[in-house]
Amino acid sequence: MKERLTPHHALAALARREDNLPFVELFTHGSLSVEMYRPLGQDTQTPHTRDEVYVVVSGVGEFVNGGQRKPFEAGELLFVPAGVEHRFENFSDDFATWVIFYGPEGGEATSRTME
Repeated sequence: MKERLTPHHALAALARREDNLPFVELFTHGSLSVEMYRPLGQDTQTPHTRDEVYVVVSGVGEFVNGGQRKPFEAGELLFVPAGVEHRFENFSDDFATWVIFYGPEGGEATSRTME
């Protein structure tokens, strides 16, 4: 790891991308991949092949996950199983989130959620 994994360093690495993609991968280990994601205006992502966790760094908005829409805010942890359609909508201009992909293609077999 060349730089510290702080929001400041991650957003700076994202700003250095010349292709203007809204994410940058910053760390990998085995099946684990850590990215910073900051879409501008609209989130156009499609379902992913592995389970993922978002940890919202900044901003507020709405998160659509498998047909459910819920508000989100900075500091919130959001889980998306592999293959589920999801996106961020109506988010503030300062929205940014860590993205953590892990596990096998197709996702893990079981899950438990907090209500």
